[in-house]
Amino acid sequence: MDLETFYESNEARRESAEFEYGDDWTDALGNHYELSWVEATGELYLMIEPDASITEDAFGDYYPMSEPVSEMTVVIIAQVPNHDHLETLLDGWDEAIEQPNSLEWLYQRFPAQK
Repeated sequence: MDLETFYESNEARRESAEFEYGDDWTDALGNHYELSWVEATGELYLMIEPDASITEDAFGDYYPMSEPVSEMTVVIIAQVPNHDHLETLLDGWDEAIEQPNSLEWLYQRFPAQK
């Protein structure tokens, strides 16, 4: 589902605290993902943003154009109602994220979603 639908389908998500666990997770094809956890719902989700377009301004500087929210896809990979338990499950994520196909490490901890 897209990011806006994700938040609209449960308002508790929009008002909740969120914890981010890196924005450079990769799959076997090299796509990049962001991992976050919503405190109110216990949802651990991945968000993939399409490759950002690069544009040049009048001064010759290059910068990424922001993508519309409708282009960002969200996939809930687990329901973990307790933050301390989530921290235990994700112990070592900051090292794992640096490896190629780091999503494989993540899916080993949450196998039902692979």
